[in-house]
Formats: sequence, structure tokens, C-alpha cells
Amino acid sequence: MPGVTTEQIQEAKRWDLLSYLQAYEPGELKRSGPHEYCTVTHDSLKISNGKWHWCSRGFGGTTALDYLIKVRDMPFVEAVRTLCDGRAAPSLSQPVKSSPEPRPFVLPEVSRCATAAVAYLQRRGIDSEIISRCIRAGIFYESSRYHNCVFVGRDRTGKARFASMRGTMGDFKQDVAGSDKRFNFCFPARDPKSRTVEVFESAIEGLSVATLRKAGFLDEPGGPLWDGCHYLALSGTSPLALLQFLHDHPEVDRVALRLNNDKAGRDGMEKIEAAIHEDRALQDRALTVEQKPPSTRYGKDYNQMLGGKLAERPAPAHACKERSVTR
Repeated sequence: MPGVTTEQIQEAKRWDLLSYLQAYEPGELKRSGPHEYCTVTHDSLKISNGKWHWCSRGFGGTTALDYLIKVRDMPFVEAVRTLCDGRAAPSLSQPVKSSPEPRPFVLPEVSRCATAAVAYLQRRGIDSEIISRCIRAGIFYESSRYHNCVFVGRDRTGKARFASMRGTMGDFKQDVAGSDKRFNFCFPARDPKSRTVEVFESAIEGLSVATLRKAGFLDEPGGPLWDGCHYLALSGTSPLALLQFLHDHPEVDRVALRLNNDKAGRDGMEKIEAAIHEDRALQDRALTVEQKPPSTRYGKDYNQMLGGKLAERPAPAHACKERSVTR
């Protein structure tokens, strides 16, 4: 195909329409039902269950590539390049107001020390050795401005492609502008050829399970060692990062979905399983996919579970030694 490679075409076909609009054209997306969306420009174009259908025109598709070609009248090569470059498509409709140009992805400046960020993760119960590994791997640091935690996602070449920020004080959360959600934060296994990936809504929840394992708090006979699997964050419930990870790691044959134990998390796990089964490139893979949300005894997510387990742990005894007094 002139202008694009076979690999680029395959990469473009991995984008489902909902994930594309959420990432690059969120203003074009509106909810029309409990599990359904439509577009602002065409309210009869419905999106659900990984597919889209333009009811008034009587056709639809499964990918963002189909949408750009059939609905936006974009030439095939331009549509493929748009999806591979991770940018919004030019609008062919009459927008209410023009959208600003997407900002290039630039990591926040690194602080000379990570005292506030490390202290924040420690307050959340994350093990100190795990925090140190993240810092050494270049996937966690403290920003010099505002002293936020920064969780970095890298592609298989090691290039930073995504970053999410978490305030060390208050409830601030935000992805860095220009982030590519296909390459989310991942705390890697010690063995890069590990065949297991565990999936979470956030980086902190993934690090919480690593800490739970390391402390012996998870009851899972035959489960992996704490550093024996990959811990992948999604920044929500979109399957985009997991699908990319599975394409980039053909050795992985076991997926544990550990999303939150609430309606959004449970629905998200169902959606992710469906996305895996519908991905043509994965249909010949012998993948085992399990849903493993946390027990609701401590709350809806694994960080709440970690906090509960730590609170139940007996306080260390402080032995009082008698001092001998020499007269």
C-alpha cells in the first residue's frame, strides 16, 4: 500500500471508535444510554460493545479506521496515518467552536529529589523497595512544579509515550497533554519474558497488589511472586493499553483483570474480555483471561484492601531491656 506499511495498517485497525474519541476528540462524544454513546455531530451514530452503527444511514463498523473512512470521508492512507500518529482527525462538519491543536507530549520537569512523591506512596502503603524499583526504571518521579507524582508509560523501545500525574496533596489527577493511552504505566516483572500480566485501573492499584504479594497478604496458592508478573495500568477501564501490551508481548498467555469491584470496574472487565476476543490479531493466541476484582471487605479497590490489611497487622512489640547499673 503506497504511503503506509502493513504494520501501520495493522496498528491503525487496533483502535476502536470509543477509545479513539475518548483519547483525541472527547468533545465529539456524549453518552446516550447506560452503555451507549453517540457523537455530537451525528446523534444517530451509536457506539456500544466495541462497535458503532450510524442508524440514519444504515451502516456501521468495528474500528476507528472504518469510522474515519466511512463517516469522515477520509482517504485510507490519511486515516491510517492519523491513527498511527495519535492525533485527532480534521473535522468535516461545522463545529460550534474550533478545537485547539493537540499539544505535543512533553514529560513534566523532574524534581532534584522525590521526597514528597515517595512519602505520598508510602502513605498509601506502597512498599519502599517497589518504589525504588519504579524510580530506577524511570517510570516514576516527582515533578519540579507542584511536586506531583508522575507515572510514566513507555513503548517497547523505552521511549516515554504516556504520563499521568497525581497530586501529593489533595485529589488532583490528570494525564499529561499528548499522552498516548496505548502505552500506559507498567511495573515490569523481573524477568522480561514473564508470561503473566495483571491489569488495573490505576498505577497505584497495581503497586498495591505488588505490595500485598510481597508482604504475604494475598491468599493465592500457586500465584506469581511479587516481581514475577507485569502490572499494567489502564488509567480507567479502556482496553487500549492491554491490547497494545499483548501485541507487543507475544509471550504473554495469562491475563488477570484486577479492576475495581464496582459497577464501572465489573462492566470494564466484561468489555476488556470482549475486546480481546474481537481482536483478530489475538484470536490464534492461547490466552487465559481471569477476572480477579478485590474483595469488598475493605472497599472497592486494591489500595483500600492494602490499607485494611496493614491496619490489621499487629504492631511490632517493643521489648524493654533492663539496663544494668554499675555502682
